[in-house]
Amino acid sequence: MKIGLDLGSRYVKAVFMEAGQMQEHRLYDTLTFYRQFGRKVHDELVIDQAALAWPAYQEIVATGYGRNLLRVAGGRTIPELRAHVQGALAQTGLRDFTLLDLGGQDSKVIQVAGGRMVDFRTNDKCAASSGRYLENMATVLGVDVTWLGQHWEDPVELSSTCAVFGESELIGRIVEGHELERLAAGVNYTIVKRVEPLLREMLSPALVFTGGVAYNQAVRHMLATMLGVEVIVPEYPQLNGAIGCAV
Repeated sequence: MKIGLDLGSRYVKAVFMEAGQMQEHRLYDTLTFYRQFGRKVHDELVIDQAALAWPAYQEIVATGYGRNLLRVAGGRTIPELRAHVQGALAQTGLRDFTLLDLGGQDSKVIQVAGGRMVDFRTNDKCAASSGRYLENMATVLGVDVTWLGQHWEDPVELSSTCAVFGESELIGRIVEGHELERLAAGVNYTIVKRVEPLLREMLSPALVFTGGVAYNQAVRHMLATMLGVEVIVPEYPQLNGAIGCAV
């Protein structure tokens, strides 16, 4: 048994692999995970695996979110870009593609050729193209994130590129009386506008879309329409980094 662990900004993802096949996966709220099951000792993360009731394993490989990456005691750590590339290779079987990963608080665009990373861009300084942005905007609109992700037609223009100021602008659009569906589409379109320039720098005929935001149907549709490429969402987009650690 091999455990792949992705210490994300919003969720900790654990996958359990046996002979290259995923047997089980678990998601934990990141803050809850650290409060209840992890502590930092001598610059290493010590995990209370007994409390987590993890199965017996031979190896644990971890990656993490940006500067928050910690070495896991008793395990091996790999860079997050490498983990996400390996996960996408394993999940899709493709060798040439552009990888777009939109997580809880950051975004990554990686160009892969011949199964190797050849270029990349990351953004962990602004939440405007992340899952946290969608969650915040859904709260402002009074809807859930799943409903938000179902609307892409006739989006209301939202010009702010800041997640914080974007909330104020959205409230102003609500006061103007725009339909809720068009406001939701506008929120989704804002995500796409933020990542479009990075994607065009490293565009491939196939765009592999991972991270929690990949569940958003509207963002997927808008990306395919705007870029004119095939958007491929693997079976487990949110677990991609953890899978990359475990393969």
